[in-house]
Formats: sequence, structure tokens, C-alpha cells
Amino acid sequence: MARKFLYVVATLIVLVLVGGFVYSLFGNDLLRRAMVPSVAFKAEPAMPANAYADRAMWFARPGLSNTPVDWLPPGVERTEPGNAEIFFIHPTSFVGTDRWNAALDDSETNGRAQVFLRGQASAFSAAGRVWAPRYRQATFGAFLTGEAAAQQALDLAYRDVAAAFDQFLAEADPKRPIILAGHSQGALHLTRLLREKVAGTPLARRIVAAYVVGWPVSKATDLAALGMPECAAADQAGCLLSWQSFADPADPTLILEQYDVSTGFDGRPRNGTPMVCTNPLTGTADAQAPASANAGTLIPDKSLESATMTPALVPASCGPRGFLSIGDSPPDLGPYVLPGNNWHVYDYSMFWANVRADALRRLATWEKR
Repeated sequence: MARKFLYVVATLIVLVLVGGFVYSLFGNDLLRRAMVPSVAFKAEPAMPANAYADRAMWFARPGLSNTPVDWLPPGVERTEPGNAEIFFIHPTSFVGTDRWNAALDDSETNGRAQVFLRGQASAFSAAGRVWAPRYRQATFGAFLTGEAAAQQALDLAYRDVAAAFDQFLAEADPKRPIILAGHSQGALHLTRLLREKVAGTPLARRIVAAYVVGWPVSKATDLAALGMPECAAADQAGCLLSWQSFADPADPTLILEQYDVSTGFDGRPRNGTPMVCTNPLTGTADAQAPASANAGTLIPDKSLESATMTPALVPASCGPRGFLSIGDSPPDLGPYVLPGNNWHVYDYSMFWANVRADALRRLATWEKR
């Protein structure tokens, strides 16, 4: 299932090296040849006990200042944060081919991760305290091959995430509700966290919502194992949100080819099953909304260090298989649209203001329980 997401940096490298025409004919094979490590997987030791008690193991957490998640677009007022504890797992930022997992001290990889956190996790900062761990993420190439090394790399990355989550639970205020969120590889790891550490436990009662964004979740074969329903109402708590953004004309073949041959969390095939599609503009399932419902899209500057926020730019409409359409005239957000008209990189930033409001609304519902 994991061999389907094409991340921006690798795509751009291939386009520069071989040109758009050649890529249009052989792009996926070229990506695999260029980006899948040729070295053997190297097993690495588990994190030492209490490794995540060290604040240096986090991009953001209480006690750290001037973190990426503290960023706000110009004109957005900084308010007193809500009472939630937020655990956010960042997407893939490592594209190396000399190893299968990122080193924690890789400055280039960490820099990319912080760009993602500014445009994604910052949307949750109004709801409470954001915790965002560093982890030995699997490289981009792990998503392009069926080699055993790819799954080993993902398992290693998940073990780090799980260790960080355990420390988060040990240090976070036990009386506060929890919001779980991630994107892409981070969302994949979040589905495993939900299955192994949340579903069917007392902890599940503390979950305001789980934002499993940029990763497919089958309504038929996955939701029950994740322990929560999809969000049907905008003010519902204890539910799961997920969306994958495409502009028209969309070609989600790369995702569907892998999704339809994969096995769900309940052991049944996912073939032909609809995916969870939460419309981030309405907060409801399988909905449509015009651009006027969009409270604010982030428009990044060239340095990716900041962005301005503009309302009413991007519509959203859930399609029959569960992909989110943003129409045929999306704004220019930069050069990072992926093959198939896949706006994966912008899943959060296109709907930043609505995600911010969504988290606050669901938190308010949870607190009224």
C-alpha cells in the first residue's frame, strides 16, 4: 500500500535530469531508479529508554520557543491556546539514497521537515500545545519499491514515533484532551498508533479527533480497526478525518493501483472500497463546498520561510472513490504539484484556516461532554 506517494523533491530532481517529455513516458521507473536506495537495509538500535525526554528530540513541544508550529501567517491574531495536547507526525522530508532511514542530525532533512511543520502543524496551535517529534523517517524511495528493506525502514521509523508517543503520554497533562494529526508518511504511522496504542483503550476517550491526511483510509476495511468513525458532522468529536487533494483533470492511478491490491486492517481486500473523504471546508464526509467557504489558503513565498493567507481561493468536493477535488483552476502555490495533478504537498496549506477552525470546533464539543 505504501508504494504510491511521489514527493516533491524526487519528482523535481527527475524532471530536471531527464526533462518533462521523457518523464511523461518513463517517470515512475525513473523515480524508482533514481530514488530507491541500492544499499542493504541497516538495522539500527532502538531509541534508548527515555530518549524523547530530551527536548532536542522534538521539533516542537512545551518548553521550546520559536518552533515551526509557532508560526502564523501575517494578519492572523495569536490567541491564548486551547486545552488540547496535540501530537503531530510530519511527512517525509528525507530523499537520500545512501541509507533507508534518515539520520536525526541531517540538517537538510530537518530543514524540510520544519517547512512542512510551518505550513501544516501550525494550524493546530490555537487548539493547544503541539508536540512534533524528530524521527528516523523512511526515505522517499521506500514508497516506490516492494523490497523488504522498505518495510523494514518504515517499521524502524514507526518505532521512533511510538517511543515519542509514549513520552508524550507520560509528560502531557493527563486531564487534557488529545488531538492526533499527521500527513503522508506521518499519517501512515498515525494509523498504526491508532491501532496499537489507542483503539479499545481508555485513552480513546481523550481523543478529540484524528487527522489522517494525505493517506488513504478504507471505510469498509480500516475504520473499525482504527477505533473511531469518520467525522460525519462539523462539530463531532472522537472521529477521524482524511483527504487526498487532486485538481482536475485528476489521475489517481498511482494510488489506486496500490490501494486496490492491498489488504485492509481487518484482513479483507481494499479493492473497490471507498476511502474516507472529509471535506476540510465543511468538516463533513463526502461533501461539496465552493471556494467562498474557504477561510484561508497559505500562499508561500519563494523562500518557503513564510506565507500569506488568502480566503476564497480553493473549492473542495469529495468524489465517489474518496479523492478530494479542488477544481480545474487552482491557484499558483508553487512548482510542487505531483504527477496525476496530485496536490498532495498542499493538503493542509490549501485549507489552513478551515483546519484551524475545525480543530477548535471539535475541541469545544469534546469539552462539553
